[in-house]
Amino acid sequence: MNIAVFASHGGSDLQAIIDGCRDGRINATVKVVISNNRDSMALVRSNGEGIPNYHMSVKKYGSEEALAKEILNVLNQYSIDMIFLAGYMRMLHISILEKYNNRVFNIHPALLPKFGGKGMYGMNVHTAVIAAKEKETGVTIHRVNAEYDSGEIVAQTKVNVYENDTPEILADRVLEREHEFLVEVISDIVCGKIPLG
Repeated sequence: MNIAVFASHGGSDLQAIIDGCRDGRINATVKVVISNNRDSMALVRSNGEGIPNYHMSVKKYGSEEALAKEILNVLNQYSIDMIFLAGYMRMLHISILEKYNNRVFNIHPALLPKFGGKGMYGMNVHTAVIAAKEKETGVTIHRVNAEYDSGEIVAQTKVNVYENDTPEILADRVLEREHEFLVEVISDIVCGKIPLG
């Protein structure tokens, strides 16, 4: 199976996916990486791994429609079967969601439907979890639709929240589990345990 990974910043989830494919835990290949941020570490990581990568943004192409058309051309070029959003900070255009219906997945650092929606990403999520005095948080992988964090949940895993946690400490604990969980769930998708719709 051919995977496209979209990422905006550090790319540590991307690295976990690449490593999982390389060592055989995921029976698939990351064929292309796309980032809306030309300074993204995800582009640096994919360069280092010899994976084709593209900086693609509205600023570069002039409109959401033009950007979506170029993204679809790239995905078609690499015969992509599945898209994984790994810290991608933009909503995908409806034309991409329709073409890859049920084949676009996102990872979220909390137990959706709690702590999801516009603006709920990164440290904002962990800060909100602590402020709400939650005893547990976790990681959610869900299908992507036209509304932030509201697509069908395909898998979740729980992570404890401790009394003396700061958002930074909690973020590190969640990210550590996130990397393992990503590999487990993508493997389940690739082998058909989680259907591609």
